[in-house]
Amino acid sequence: MGSERMEMRKRQMSTTQETPGAAQAQHSAGNRGSNACCFCWCCCCSCSCLTVRNQDEERARRTSHELQAEGIPNCEESPAPTLEEVNAWAQSFDKLMLTPAGRNAFREFLRTEFSEENMLFWMACEELKQESNKSVIEEKARLIYEDYISILSPKEVSLDSRVREVINRNMLEPSQHTFDDAQLQIYTLMHRDSYPRFMNSAIYKDLLRSLSEKSIEA
Repeated sequence: MGSERMEMRKRQMSTTQETPGAAQAQHSAGNRGSNACCFCWCCCCSCSCLTVRNQDEERARRTSHELQAEGIPNCEESPAPTLEEVNAWAQSFDKLMLTPAGRNAFREFLRTEFSEENMLFWMACEELKQESNKSVIEEKARLIYEDYISILSPKEVSLDSRVREVINRNMLEPSQHTFDDAQLQIYTLMHRDSYPRFMNSAIYKDLLRSLSEKSIEA
Protein backbone atom coordinates (compact mmCIF):
# COMPACT_ATOMS: atom_id res chain seq x y z
CA MET A 1 0.00 0.00 0.00
CA GLY A 2 2.80 2.38 0.97
CA SER A 3 4.74 1.58 -2.17
CA GLU A 4 1.65 2.26 -4.33
CA ARG A 5 1.19 5.70 -2.68
CA MET A 6 4.83 6.51 -3.29
CA GLU A 7 4.48 5.53 -6.94
CA MET A 8 1.36 7.71 -7.39
CA ARG A 9 3.15 10.68 -5.74
CA LYS A 10 6.10 10.30 -8.13
CA ARG A 11 3.76 10.27 -11.14
CA GLN A 12 1.96 13.43 -9.91
CA MET A 13 5.31 15.24 -9.42
CA SER A 14 6.46 14.17 -12.88
CA THR A 15 3.22 15.45 -14.46
CA THR A 16 3.52 18.80 -12.64
CA GLN A 17 7.06 19.35 -13.95
CA GLU A 18 6.09 18.59 -17.54
CA THR A 19 3.07 20.91 -17.58
CA PRO A 20 4.95 24.28 -17.57
CA GLY A 21 7.11 23.16 -20.48
CA ALA A 22 4.10 22.08 -22.46
CA ALA A 23 2.30 25.31 -21.64
CA GLN A 24 5.34 27.30 -22.69
CA ALA A 25 5.55 25.39 -25.97
CA GLN A 26 1.84 26.01 -26.57
CA HIS A 27 2.27 29.73 -25.76
CA SER A 28 5.24 29.90 -28.12
CA ALA A 29 3.26 28.24 -30.88
CA GLY A 30 0.44 30.69 -30.23
CA ASN A 31 2.85 33.58 -30.64
CA ARG A 32 4.05 32.20 -33.93
CA GLY A 33 0.49 31.96 -35.03
CA SER A 34 -0.20 35.55 -34.06
CA ASN A 35 2.83 36.68 -36.07
CA ALA A 36 1.13 35.32 -39.16
CA CYS A 37 -1.91 37.49 -38.46
CA CYS A 38 -2.33 40.63 -40.54
CA PHE A 39 -3.05 42.61 -37.36
CA CYS A 40 0.39 41.81 -35.96
CA TRP A 41 2.23 44.95 -34.90
CA CYS A 42 5.70 43.53 -34.36
CA CYS A 43 8.48 44.41 -36.78
CA CYS A 44 9.36 40.76 -37.37
CA CYS A 45 5.97 39.99 -38.82
CA SER A 46 6.10 38.09 -42.08
CA CYS A 47 2.41 37.74 -42.72
CA SER A 48 1.09 37.49 -46.24
CA CYS A 49 -0.87 40.77 -46.15
CA LEU A 50 2.31 42.77 -45.59
CA THR A 51 4.03 40.86 -48.35
CA VAL A 52 1.22 41.73 -50.77
CA ARG A 53 1.30 45.37 -49.68
CA ASN A 54 5.06 45.57 -50.20
CA GLN A 55 4.70 44.00 -53.63
CA ASP A 56 2.05 46.57 -54.59
CA GLU A 57 4.26 49.44 -53.43
CA GLU A 58 7.23 48.04 -55.35
CA ARG A 59 5.08 47.65 -58.46
CA ALA A 60 3.94 51.28 -58.19
CA ARG A 61 7.54 52.49 -57.81
CA ARG A 62 8.61 50.38 -60.78
CA THR A 63 5.79 51.76 -62.95
CA SER A 64 6.77 55.31 -62.05
CA HIS A 65 10.42 54.62 -62.79
CA GLU A 66 9.62 53.00 -66.13
CA LEU A 67 7.46 55.93 -67.16
CA GLN A 68 10.22 58.30 -66.24
CA ALA A 69 12.81 56.27 -68.12
CA GLU A 70 10.61 56.06 -71.21
CA GLY A 71 9.61 59.72 -71.06
CA ILE A 72 12.44 61.43 -72.93
CA PRO A 73 14.99 59.58 -75.08
CA ASN A 74 18.62 60.69 -75.15
CA CYS A 75 18.14 61.53 -78.81
CA GLU A 76 15.14 61.40 -81.10
CA GLU A 77 15.41 58.88 -83.89
CA SER A 78 15.63 60.60 -87.24
CA PRO A 79 17.43 60.31 -90.58
CA ALA A 80 20.40 62.58 -91.17
CA PRO A 81 19.22 66.06 -92.15
CA THR A 82 19.57 67.19 -95.73
CA LEU A 83 21.19 70.44 -96.82
CA GLU A 84 17.75 71.81 -97.68
CA GLU A 85 16.48 71.05 -94.19
CA VAL A 86 19.43 72.67 -92.46
CA ASN A 87 19.08 75.78 -94.63
CA ALA A 88 15.38 75.90 -93.74
CA TRP A 89 16.23 76.02 -90.03
CA ALA A 90 17.67 79.49 -90.59
CA GLN A 91 14.34 80.69 -92.02
CA SER A 92 12.34 80.30 -88.81
CA PHE A 93 12.38 78.72 -85.37
CA ASP A 94 9.18 76.88 -86.23
CA LYS A 95 10.91 75.07 -89.09
CA LEU A 96 13.79 74.11 -86.81
CA MET A 97 11.42 72.65 -84.23
CA LEU A 98 9.33 70.88 -86.85
CA THR A 99 11.78 68.04 -87.52
CA PRO A 100 13.46 65.56 -85.14
CA ALA A 101 16.84 66.33 -86.70
CA GLY A 102 16.36 70.02 -86.04
CA ARG A 103 15.33 69.43 -82.44
CA ASN A 104 18.32 67.13 -81.90
CA ALA A 105 20.78 69.73 -83.21
CA PHE A 106 19.17 72.50 -81.19
CA ARG A 107 19.10 70.33 -78.11
CA GLU A 108 22.82 69.62 -78.51
CA PHE A 109 23.42 73.36 -78.56
CA LEU A 110 21.23 73.95 -75.48
CA ARG A 111 23.29 71.35 -73.64
CA THR A 112 26.40 73.50 -74.15
CA GLU A 113 24.54 76.42 -72.58
CA PHE A 114 23.23 74.33 -69.68
CA SER A 115 19.61 74.96 -70.68
CA GLU A 116 18.68 71.60 -72.17
CA GLU A 117 15.81 71.34 -69.67
CA ASN A 118 13.83 73.81 -71.80
CA MET A 119 13.78 71.40 -74.74
CA LEU A 120 13.18 68.40 -72.49
CA PHE A 121 10.18 70.12 -70.91
CA TRP A 122 8.76 71.10 -74.30
CA MET A 123 9.16 67.54 -75.59
CA ALA A 124 7.56 66.07 -72.45
CA CYS A 125 4.54 68.35 -72.95
CA GLU A 126 4.24 67.24 -76.58
CA GLU A 127 4.32 63.62 -75.46
CA LEU A 128 1.67 64.27 -72.81
CA LYS A 129 -0.68 65.64 -75.47
CA GLN A 130 -0.57 62.29 -77.27
CA GLU A 131 -1.87 60.34 -74.26
CA SER A 132 -5.50 59.31 -73.85
CA ASN A 133 -5.34 57.00 -70.82
CA LYS A 134 -6.39 58.93 -67.70
CA SER A 135 -4.07 57.15 -65.28
CA VAL A 136 -1.08 57.54 -67.61
CA ILE A 137 -1.87 61.23 -68.08
CA GLU A 138 -1.98 61.77 -64.32
CA GLU A 139 1.31 59.93 -63.79
CA LYS A 140 3.13 61.73 -66.60
CA ALA A 141 1.78 65.09 -65.45
CA ARG A 142 3.11 64.37 -61.96
CA LEU A 143 6.54 63.48 -63.36
CA ILE A 144 6.66 66.61 -65.50
CA TYR A 145 5.76 68.72 -62.49
CA GLU A 146 8.42 67.10 -60.32
CA ASP A 147 11.10 67.31 -63.03
CA TYR A 148 10.53 70.78 -64.48
CA ILE A 149 8.09 72.83 -62.37
CA SER A 150 9.04 72.07 -58.77
CA ILE A 151 11.43 74.60 -57.24
CA LEU A 152 13.28 71.66 -55.71
CA SER A 153 14.19 70.18 -59.09
CA PRO A 154 17.66 70.84 -60.57
CA LYS A 155 15.92 70.90 -63.99
CA GLU A 156 13.36 73.56 -63.05
CA VAL A 157 12.40 75.76 -66.02
CA SER A 158 11.93 79.51 -65.75
CA LEU A 159 8.23 80.39 -65.50
CA ASP A 160 6.44 83.47 -64.20
CA SER A 161 4.11 83.38 -61.20
CA ARG A 162 0.94 83.60 -63.30
CA VAL A 163 1.79 80.46 -65.27
CA ARG A 164 2.76 78.63 -62.09
CA GLU A 165 -0.62 79.43 -60.56
CA VAL A 166 -2.36 78.08 -63.66
CA ILE A 167 -0.34 74.86 -63.46
CA ASN A 168 -1.13 74.41 -59.76
CA ARG A 169 -4.86 74.73 -60.50
CA ASN A 170 -4.61 72.36 -63.45
CA MET A 171 -2.80 69.74 -61.39
CA LEU A 172 -5.97 69.24 -59.33
CA GLU A 173 -7.35 67.43 -62.38
CA PRO A 174 -4.45 66.76 -64.76
CA SER A 175 -5.13 66.57 -68.49
CA GLN A 176 -3.17 66.57 -71.75
CA HIS A 177 -3.21 70.38 -71.63
CA THR A 178 -2.13 70.95 -68.04
CA PHE A 179 1.12 72.63 -69.11
CA ASP A 180 0.02 74.39 -72.31
CA ASP A 181 0.67 77.91 -70.98
CA ALA A 182 4.05 76.89 -69.60
CA GLN A 183 5.02 75.12 -72.82
CA LEU A 184 4.22 78.23 -74.86
CA GLN A 185 6.24 80.41 -72.51
CA ILE A 186 9.30 78.13 -72.76
CA TYR A 187 8.90 77.88 -76.55
CA THR A 188 8.90 81.68 -76.75
CA LEU A 189 11.95 81.86 -74.48
CA MET A 190 13.91 79.44 -76.68
CA HIS A 191 12.84 81.33 -79.80
CA ARG A 192 13.89 84.75 -78.57
CA ASP A 193 16.89 83.85 -76.47
CA SER A 194 18.56 80.61 -77.62
CA TYR A 195 17.63 80.36 -81.30
CA PRO A 196 19.64 83.39 -82.50
CA ARG A 197 22.75 82.10 -80.73
CA PHE A 198 22.21 78.64 -82.17
CA MET A 199 22.23 80.06 -85.70
CA ASN A 200 25.66 81.61 -84.99
CA SER A 201 27.02 78.57 -83.16
CA ALA A 202 29.75 76.21 -84.31
CA ILE A 203 27.28 73.32 -84.08
CA TYR A 204 25.04 74.79 -86.77
CA LYS A 205 27.80 76.23 -88.95
CA ASP A 206 29.84 73.01 -88.93
CA LEU A 207 26.79 70.95 -89.87
CA LEU A 208 25.90 73.35 -92.68
CA ARG A 209 29.47 73.37 -94.02
CA SER A 210 29.73 69.57 -93.90
CA LEU A 211 26.50 69.10 -95.85
CA SER A 212 27.48 71.80 -98.34
CA GLU A 213 30.81 70.07 -99.03
CA LYS A 214 29.08 66.72 -99.54
CA SER A 215 26.64 68.35 -101.92
CA ILE A 216 29.49 69.81 -104.00
CA GLU A 217 31.34 66.48 -104.11
CA ALA A 218 28.19 64.73 -105.26
